[in-house]
Amino acid sequence: MRHPESNGGGKVRLDRLLAEGRARLAGAPFGPSTREAALLLGRVLGLGEAQILARSEVEVPVADARRFRALLERRATGEPIAYIVGEREFYGRPFRVDPRVLIPRPETEHLIEAALQLALPANPRILDVGTGSGCIGVTLALEVAGSTVVATDASPAALAVASGNAHGHAVGGRLGLVASDLTTGLDLASFDLVVSNPPYIDPAVEPTLSIEVTAFEPRRALFAPAGPHSFLARLLSECAGLRAGTPMLLEIGHDQDRGLAELAAASAFALETIRSDLAGHPRTALLVRR
Repeated sequence: MRHPESNGGGKVRLDRLLAEGRARLAGAPFGPSTREAALLLGRVLGLGEAQILARSEVEVPVADARRFRALLERRATGEPIAYIVGEREFYGRPFRVDPRVLIPRPETEHLIEAALQLALPANPRILDVGTGSGCIGVTLALEVAGSTVVATDASPAALAVASGNAHGHAVGGRLGLVASDLTTGLDLASFDLVVSNPPYIDPAVEPTLSIEVTAFEPRRALFAPAGPHSFLARLLSECAGLRAGTPMLLEIGHDQDRGLAELAAASAFALETIRSDLAGHPRTALLVRR
């Protein structure tokens, strides 16, 4: 394919390059936002979106144009933009992400909001189960004064990403990383709060999901192979070792509120509340050890 050049001097006009990028994304079957073309071009040129839009007549060196087109092709074939640029914002802070970890979602920020409304003891000890990128544990270490956090994950690769984020946000001294399948080997009675965004997607719905999710994000962080409630059931069972009155916050699937209520009724936990996300779906559950 011949790309439109502005002149014979080895440069491409920025506005033409941006139009090319928007057209390429508009033709992608999974429907990415055409605004991402400006983000990707800005990534290559070291500019923000507003700067890109304000410099339409700037001429871009061909080498930079090629780099932009390479990123554009990755995005147009479904690779999440967070993996392409290497980060995603969570609770107002940038977190490094790559295909070793799940990309943080806005709805997971509700776990942080709910945790900050709890009456925790001074200098609380918090357990983040299945930390992935570390976004939940790192954010709680930063937002909850005097807290220390233990973050677990069964994936050593995910723990490496979480470690980088912990040190990047200067909480490495207050966040301990543990290779563990959920809570195995931990003294649960020592914690004042448990938070988790466990795998909860039913594998049966995989055909309905975007290629951005199914072809690129780690399956073990998304799908519950033994059934959509399997990890929730395990957490309730394993966390029975918490002290009476200890809260646990869980992110759940949009249709899992009734299932969680049934699991809780047969467990050591009382289901206190389930809050909806901004789309109106049940999302954040607060349980308390009886």
